[in-house]
Amino acid sequence: MLYKNREGNLRYFVLWQLVGVALIATVIYLSLTPKPPRIPLDIEWGDKLGHFLAYFTLMAWHAQLYRGAGTRLALAIAFIGMGIGLEYLQAAGGVRMFEWADALANSLGALAAFSASYTRMAFVLQRLEQRFIG
Repeated sequence: MLYKNREGNLRYFVLWQLVGVALIATVIYLSLTPKPPRIPLDIEWGDKLGHFLAYFTLMAWHAQLYRGAGTRLALAIAFIGMGIGLEYLQAAGGVRMFEWADALANSLGALAAFSASYTRMAFVLQRLEQRFIG
């Protein structure tokens, strides 16, 4: 068993934290690489959907690890700040550009997951551990 989190609800808390760090690192890399992979979505604003889903995933994942209302709010603010900050860094790099629509999609994804973290969605990892791991 890996270290439990303070609430004691996740047996593999450290493993889940490492996955969360990997998710953040992936989003940072994809945001700053000069040639990000293109996913062929035949829908209008498909790249904005990708931004939304990336930040929804970050917030949803971390909201399961840190359940305190104040902590979840701080995470949402941090992910919104990260999304806006990465847009500025893209512009500063000279290869990609700042897009307000991307920053908005990032923010909406984080806010949607923040809202969903007050539903049963907040217990997906806990149920996964109970059902499949132990």
